[in-house]
Amino acid sequence: MSKASGQSEPRKPISKEERDAGKVLRDADAQSALIEHANAAEAFDKNRERLKAERLAREAAEPPSPPKKKKAGLKK
Repeated sequence: MSKASGQSEPRKPISKEERDAGKVLRDADAQSALIEHANAAEAFDKNRERLKAERLAREAAEPPSPPKKKKAGLKK
C-alpha cells in the first residue's frame, strides 16, 4: 500500500532526555555565537582606532593646504 500524495507520517515522540540534550546543544551554540560576535566587535574597534591614529598622525605631519580660490564667472 502506498501513501497518498500530501500525507505524511506522524512524528515520533521525543523523550525528555532528547529534549534536554537538544536544549544543552542550543545553549552552547548560542553562547559560542555571542563570544564570536564579541570578539569580532572588539577586533573591529581595535582596527578602527588604529586607522584613526594613523590618519591623525598623517594629517599632523602634512602642512595644511591653503584654501582654494574661487574662480570668477565669465562676464559677457
